[in-house]
Amino acid sequence: MFQASVDDKKTWRIVVDERAVGLEIILPKSTHVLPWCQFLWAEGDGGQVHIAFTTHDIVVKGAGLDSLLADIAAQRIVELKQPLRAERFGVVSGTCIREIVVTKVDAEGNAQE
Repeated sequence: MFQASVDDKKTWRIVVDERAVGLEIILPKSTHVLPWCQFLWAEGDGGQVHIAFTTHDIVVKGAGLDSLLADIAAQRIVELKQPLRAERFGVVSGTCIREIVVTKVDAEGNAQE
């Protein structure tokens, strides 16, 4: 069962009672789907969260992202979506994602452009 988490003002989707199988990252010009079994670690604070998978690094920028780390630790997130440019300026306060940067990592762990 999916939950939009409207009551928590989260801007990502989670599954309620179980772990998610994969994470879909929706950007304005591309979409990435990563399996949670390749998740390595995450760190961050209210303004920025870094998520590492074996093949990709993801940096999420925004506000109120502390609760994102808790959902990552539980592997409950099924979707992270970067808002369109016009949507980014509508949120003044609260929890929001403003930008997501996805970088592919090669076999040696180096970021690829």
